Amino acid sequence: MTLAAEPLIERSLLRLPGVYPPQEDTLLLAQALDREEMPPGTEVLDVGTGSGALALRAAHPGVRVTAVDRDRRAVLTARLNARRFHRRVRVRRGDLFDAVAGRDFDLIVSNPPYVPAPPAPLPRPLASRAWDGGTDGRAVVNRLCDGAPKMLRPHGVLLMVQSGLCGTDRTMHRLARSGLRATVHDRAHIPFGPVLRSRAEWLSSVGLLEGSEQHEELVIIRAQRP
Repeated sequence: MTLAAEPLIERSLLRLPGVYPPQEDTLLLAQALDREEMPPGTEVLDVGTGSGALALRAAHPGVRVTAVDRDRRAVLTARLNARRFHRRVRVRRGDLFDAVAGRDFDLIVSNPPYVPAPPAPLPRPLASRAWDGGTDGRAVVNRLCDGAPKMLRPHGVLLMVQSGLCGTDRTMHRLARSGLRATVHDRAHIPFGPVLRSRAEWLSSVGLLEGSEQHEELVIIRAQRP
């Protein structure tokens, strides 16, 4: 699948140092978001908003959008971008669903950290929190799968992106156990970026990568509450 350019979520967003920049996974998820029906009154939650790209994308007239991130700089970045593009987005700081406890939503969209990371005795760069998902890539993905069903209204939808390296089937099964109907909505294969290139040998050693493979599968999962 070829990912087309989209000006709003490409290079035009402001971004403070250390905040995750919109990349191929963001764009693929944004294209899936565009296909969702969001009539006036729809409540949308963007979990792990980063620069705010997906929250801004969802902010159609009459749609109420809330964006959350645990990183202070990401919260500030998303607020600045919402002002710059004149989008009505409420941005809150908190870990996953903590900042919106007691609320529910028609649509949840998330680009969580999902890159498998080797155990490291030395501190990683602060920005790596935006992509490092633990040794199997699922530290945040599992929590998202378990928590999202409780935050969705009847017939509400979760849209999330992840790497095939952290187990698409595992995510599908976990969502199904939580009572959601999950399907693979989109797939795309992209060349490894710097992070995965630097981890290729380790990924092979733990059985997450075959041979000399240098491409990553991105997967959009759509899960709906009955």
